[in-house]
Amino acid sequence: MSHPNPDANGLDPAALRIQLYELWRRNDLQRLHLEAQEGFSKLDDPLDTLLTTLECYPTQQKVRGPSFAPLIFKEFQKWLQEHPQVTLTSIPEKKATALKHRALLLLNDAQTNFVDGIIQIYQLTTLDPDTQRLHITKLLGLKCYKAAAVFSMKLNLQNELYMEEVCIPLIFQDKLSLAESFVTGHALLQQQLVTLLDSWCHPNFSVKDMMSKRFPHLSMSKQSLVQTQPKMLSKHVFRLAEKFDIDQSSCPNALRRRRMNTLRFLMFKRFVNKSMTDENWSDHIQTVLADDLELQILLVEMLLYHGGPEQAAQWSLRYNLPMHRLPSAVWNAQQNLSPELINFPRDEEWVPSEAHCRKFYQVPLTQENVQHVDTPEALQSCRDLLLKDGSVVGVDMEWQPTFGCVSSQKVALIQLATFDRVFLLDLCANGFCQHPETIAFIRSLFSRQNVLKVGYGMAGDLKCLVPNWPQLVEEPLKRDGMLDLLYVHRKIQCSRKVNTAQRGPREVLVGEDSSEKGLSLLVQQVLGKALDKTEQMSNWERRPLRLSQIRYAVTDAYCLLDVYSALSLNPTDFGLPSDLRSLRQDEKNRVPKEKHPKNQKFKHTGLKEECQGAQWVSPPCSDTEKGRLCGENTPQDPPPPPLAPQDLRVVCDNMLQGLGRYLRCLGVDVVILENTDDHRVAAKLAQDEYRIILTCGQPYQTLRSQVGEGRCLSLDCSEKAREQAVRVLKHFNVRLTPRDIFSRCQACNSDQYVALTRNDIIRMLKQKGFLQATDMSSTPCEEEPIEELELPRYGPQCHWASLSDLDPVTLSFPGGAPIQLHTLPLTLVPKVPHYFVCTRCGKVFWEGSHFGRVVSMFQEVLHITDEDREQPQDQNYSPPKKPGKKQKSFKLSNATKKRF
Repeated sequence: MSHPNPDANGLDPAALRIQLYELWRRNDLQRLHLEAQEGFSKLDDPLDTLLTTLECYPTQQKVRGPSFAPLIFKEFQKWLQEHPQVTLTSIPEKKATALKHRALLLLNDAQTNFVDGIIQIYQLTTLDPDTQRLHITKLLGLKCYKAAAVFSMKLNLQNELYMEEVCIPLIFQDKLSLAESFVTGHALLQQQLVTLLDSWCHPNFSVKDMMSKRFPHLSMSKQSLVQTQPKMLSKHVFRLAEKFDIDQSSCPNALRRRRMNTLRFLMFKRFVNKSMTDENWSDHIQTVLADDLELQILLVEMLLYHGGPEQAAQWSLRYNLPMHRLPSAVWNAQQNLSPELINFPRDEEWVPSEAHCRKFYQVPLTQENVQHVDTPEALQSCRDLLLKDGSVVGVDMEWQPTFGCVSSQKVALIQLATFDRVFLLDLCANGFCQHPETIAFIRSLFSRQNVLKVGYGMAGDLKCLVPNWPQLVEEPLKRDGMLDLLYVHRKIQCSRKVNTAQRGPREVLVGEDSSEKGLSLLVQQVLGKALDKTEQMSNWERRPLRLSQIRYAVTDAYCLLDVYSALSLNPTDFGLPSDLRSLRQDEKNRVPKEKHPKNQKFKHTGLKEECQGAQWVSPPCSDTEKGRLCGENTPQDPPPPPLAPQDLRVVCDNMLQGLGRYLRCLGVDVVILENTDDHRVAAKLAQDEYRIILTCGQPYQTLRSQVGEGRCLSLDCSEKAREQAVRVLKHFNVRLTPRDIFSRCQACNSDQYVALTRNDIIRMLKQKGFLQATDMSSTPCEEEPIEELELPRYGPQCHWASLSDLDPVTLSFPGGAPIQLHTLPLTLVPKVPHYFVCTRCGKVFWEGSHFGRVVSMFQEVLHITDEDREQPQDQNYSPPKKPGKKQKSFKLSNATKKRF
């Protein structure tokens, strides 16, 4: 019989195991590597010996450093690469089958990164399918749900299993992501998982009852309980439905819950906040309620409380609700309703009231000059007029508010204005949006250099076209001849040279008493009157559009032309260059910050409350509501409970990148959007990861409608990043301590580090060629006593990785990030004894004087205990040791250092 290892000389496997175990216990990893590589070559049957070793030693051991069995397995994989002839095919089939069955049993408690190697080495994919399924069934019987899911995915056996038997325990164990991976790629299982989660959104469903009946042996953590609440479940349902392309109508329970929440939000907007007109509110209500009888009855009950019996009776008649389901007050009010209230009259005129005209900007066009474009024939006349060389076109777009929906927003209406006509492109018209002529016209319009397109915040509008035309992802729109007044407006705000003599009694700046913002503020500054934005939150997908909606859409596009004309006529009056097109997107025009006395507090003086920390983003409201919008706790509100920086999870939009870096520096979990990210990315992150959105300016109104109450905070973009950070910490009552500073990587937001000594760094620099072998020869690096490495000041707030995870050849971490040795100043290396490396991005940190500067910058929000005061605040600062409690430390042995 031939041996699987031709080079073997009969080494006793038990003796090798004992020798290797003793080296591992002494943490002599370099010698263990050498002995393992040499010993495997001397074995008669290395495949059998490996299995015996893994069977004798558990894969999870509570010791410092790598566990013995996984370490030996990694060494065997390295040895196997140099001995490819050692395979199961070199031994008799009967013995090979026995080894396969023994290897199969090891997968009960193996680590995830352990499974691939065992399957590959022992060729478990070639086992009989019945044997594979039987093993998975045994794993489920042993309550090894994770192992069963991982093994079935490796062998692609998901369709052979009962989805609920695998996924429900995983969800209860807070492993929903693994359940998602289990069903990914299998349409039927994906539908089953979404249907399962949707059934849990039913009001009568109880997670505890299901656990007690079907899985009494399982216990749920607090995080698992949170994830199985109806609110979170409904979010997961819609997220997975979108991810797996499943029709949301197949999720009735989650859909009803979303509609119920939307109904509550609309009631708040109409009767509490009073920022929505009757017409807009009515349109949205009818869309949300659809044909759901229970929601219709709920609407009547809420109207009875907020609006009175008359309104409740009016809507009960509209939906023809059964009498026995109505409150008696509504039934009585029905008898006294006048006919005009029952019929919901909608008499509108193109020209608004005189009071409205005095207050708001008006379009100097009659209704006959507005042309609806919803067919290819109507599009042709639009094309002939707009694509003439030298044309100036105002461009605006409208889409349906999502009210927290995670799906992408589609543009419903495109407004294209010239000085004598406005075209309304109806993308909701049947077949018009997908007609080849429509997308061809859009491409021609935005790429035509000799046609000036004037807009405001055009980048966001154009991104919303992608859901309408997915082909724009593969072939993006070519943009030429564009003028975005958003950047012109920033320049105006920066220069503060608004001509007040002709355009109002005083200049209007962001952050002052005016509630206007964005385009409405620009129109007010340039033309003297703001825009009427009451139709902004309209149902733009409902047809036919109301006359007030059409007037609003026309006004938003036409005002761009008037503003452009006024600015072009007298650019110096507004602090602008003669050529407005010279103001590009990359110019960083910001509003200069007003100087205020140090530590000035917010002043509450009746309706003239001042808030320099945020813009007003909604119509005028009470002082209490203003304070909440601005991120300040009013005197009537109790302060929120203290919060550790690590517990605050936020996402900063791309206008607050400096704020995000400061918050990371202080230990807050921060995701920072890139310059190319759309602001809707912030809403998706907030929904998926339950983060709070920090934003400023125009995106706030949209973002606030897509997340829960209090989950979006607007800041003043004219403030410095440090002042914004202080405001955020105070608003959320974050208890910042010296130990939180630098507890997160400022580059990638990770809080996991690995500790290295100076000699480790020197070896690595020499290994990578940054130092010659003779450099720093005076620094001892080979034989030095075992060091006790104290944690840095932020150590208790971080996770610390083992050096064994670092690849000794490439000097990279398991995620693929190499240590950024090239960033180290070579003159600094001999002076710093210890280094701390981020395991996600490889950035290298060390103790320095920057800590003192950060402490001084945030002194007003820093909580320093008596123990902290006793510590020196310099570059050698380390966390205080408590009496009677042993301080955690790292032991770096000679063997560990010699790995490099």
